[in-house]
Amino acid sequence: QVQVAESGGGLVTVGDSLTLSCVVSSRSFSNVNLGWFRQAPGKEREFLVSTSRGGYKTTTADSVKGRFTVSRDDNKNTVYLKMNNLKPEDTAVYSCAVKLTSTSPLRVYNRAEDYTYWGQGTQVTVSS
Repeated sequence: QVQVAESGGGLVTVGDSLTLSCVVSSRSFSNVNLGWFRQAPGKEREFLVSTSRGGYKTTTADSVKGRFTVSRDDNKNTVYLKMNNLKPEDTAVYSCAVKLTSTSPLRVYNRAEDYTYWGQGTQVTVSS
């Protein structure tokens, strides 16, 4: 059983930075592909960033490129989402999702349906 838990959300001001954490309880963290998504009220879920297993490759959505980065610490079974220069339109519930795979460590996934395990989400609110 894989459990996924996000943390680090909160209320910030425009221009602030925030780092979210996603802890994954898995005996095979080296096989964890992880993606970050967000969903704002009344909007569809949006892909943000993903990291391949082992962190050999990452991909970032154009909408947040240059502001959001993903990193992982395999010793802590944790993946981070660093968000800089936050804007009011970044207000959303942020979720991380996990896909266990032993395929190429250069394979990344950017569709929600590719992922099997999801966290509960953490709210990020950016006030102006």
